[in-house]
Amino acid sequence: MFDRMNIRTAHKQQLTDDLRSWLRAQLAGGCRPGDVLAAMRASGWDETLALHALQEAQPGAQAPLELPPAGSVPEPDLAGGASVIDVDGHPVRVLLAMRHPRVIVLGHVLTDAECDALIEEARPRLARSETVDNSTGGSEINAARTSQGMFFQRGETPLIQRLENRIGALLRWPVRWGEGLQVLRYGPGAEYRPHHDYFDPQHPGTEAVLRRGGQRVGTLIVYLNTPARGGATTFPDVLLDVAAVRGQAVFFSYDRPHPVTRTLHGGAPVIDGEKWVATKWLREREFN
Repeated sequence: MFDRMNIRTAHKQQLTDDLRSWLRAQLAGGCRPGDVLAAMRASGWDETLALHALQEAQPGAQAPLELPPAGSVPEPDLAGGASVIDVDGHPVRVLLAMRHPRVIVLGHVLTDAECDALIEEARPRLARSETVDNSTGGSEINAARTSQGMFFQRGETPLIQRLENRIGALLRWPVRWGEGLQVLRYGPGAEYRPHHDYFDPQHPGTEAVLRRGGQRVGTLIVYLNTPARGGATTFPDVLLDVAAVRGQAVFFSYDRPHPVTRTLHGGAPVIDGEKWVATKWLREREFN
């Protein structure tokens, strides 16, 4: 872990000898350049200057540190510091909002009755969850993900259509630019180890995945029940844990497929009981 105090102390928007020494020490200590860049950006550094400083600190690197361009992302209407967002007569509460990473915790996204109905519609179709196969763009069973899950087609049932319309209005993102709603069940001990939701451009299978709707740019995780213990959504880069509470949701966006977004996240193991969630991934264009 790099020294966050030093980065703030050294921060004068100038490439000083002290800063160069600090950067070389972090890289020599095994810190990933993307993580160091994310920390500098979060501390107020100009992104271009921070990138230049990192490239200067690792002149012998085989591949220069480059950032993909930033793109548009979904975003709820928080104008005026709104604490409640009215979504077609359904009040959604704003419980927490972080700027970097962009993480928003929302309350009353689904009613208790909607949570129950969604679980019952999904239950008969549950199977071992899979992840994207980075080499082909297909899917595979991965030891990092030990839940059961299933996907609904967009608009598959009246309930799914109603919830998708609500999510689209809440996040101000076209429904057709979203993947089908996924429902997951985590039993005792089940988890999803920290990962990013965007598709890494360097993986050979990413090109095939992007043909269906471009990059993922945002994630909404809705909690359908409250586990007795455990099951939080964790953000290791910023030491944030979001408790799984029935009807609430956590939303986060990532404007580029890069660790600088600080959206590394995971599902902590369920210690007691079970956890049900519904996940909606948003793409940069129409998903088909």
